[in-house]
Amino acid sequence: MDRSLLRPTGWARVADFLHLMRLDRPIGTWLLMWPTLWALWIAADGVPERNVLLIFIAGVYVMRAAGCVVNDYADRHFDGHVKRTKHRPLATGRISETEAQLLFIALVAAAFVLVLLTNWFTVLLSIGGVVLAFIYPFMKRYTHFPQVFLGAAFSWAIPMAFGAVLGYVPFEAWLLFSANVLWTVAYDTQYAMVDRDDDLKIGIKSTAVLFGSADRFIIGVLQAATLLLLAWVGIRVGLGGFFWLGLTGMAATFAHQQRLIAGRERDRCFQAFLNNHWSGLLIFAGIVLSWWPITG
Repeated sequence: MDRSLLRPTGWARVADFLHLMRLDRPIGTWLLMWPTLWALWIAADGVPERNVLLIFIAGVYVMRAAGCVVNDYADRHFDGHVKRTKHRPLATGRISETEAQLLFIALVAAAFVLVLLTNWFTVLLSIGGVVLAFIYPFMKRYTHFPQVFLGAAFSWAIPMAFGAVLGYVPFEAWLLFSANVLWTVAYDTQYAMVDRDDDLKIGIKSTAVLFGSADRFIIGVLQAATLLLLAWVGIRVGLGGFFWLGLTGMAATFAHQQRLIAGRERDRCFQAFLNNHWSGLLIFAGIVLSWWPITG
């Protein structure tokens, strides 16, 4: 059967492209947004310049969309065999492979235009971000650690934010980068636990598959290490009581997530993954309030 016959026409196609870019599911955008905002506020010692803030907010939306497109393109022959992904537009043929390729190129081009509005140091750093965004979806074919590559991709905005504000990347930025990589591996392992049964059947690799029955323990270790590294950042930067309150709140969300994944049920593992939105928000609130009220 010609898969093109499955495609709607005209404006009816908009919903499929929005779904391909996950603009209808903002959780991934927020999980990328929060560490970007952490970095901007810390780098600027408070509210960053409006232009830089708007560039990075727009960049988060564009690069997250690009990452979703290349992820679905990489998984186009596998998604149809996984319960959660079998109705995605590329898997069903509602969007063609060529259309997905062109959309990815357009999104990366838009992101590059945005980064050109910063400085050349940040432009050079952005190359690493594009490479990570492109190779991550293919790593699940070759390694059980695709979540680590995702963590690096989701964290690359941190050195870029420091580069855009300061013109260099200090040690604190790499601490924040490392904390976010560990946090990302933890929450994306929760996400991978949802698909673990399907992944085992079709041969997809992930940390959830690798960790097996030790998944909850290792996620807990990663979460604890995330808290320690963020605490180190807070000490080095001299963040105030609100930050420590936010860090305590993040620890509480981690404890809640451990409760949710205790039985390893699909729905509750997905709820745990979604709860990480609040983890990131609490840290951001703590950082922002540490510089409030602003005097000048």
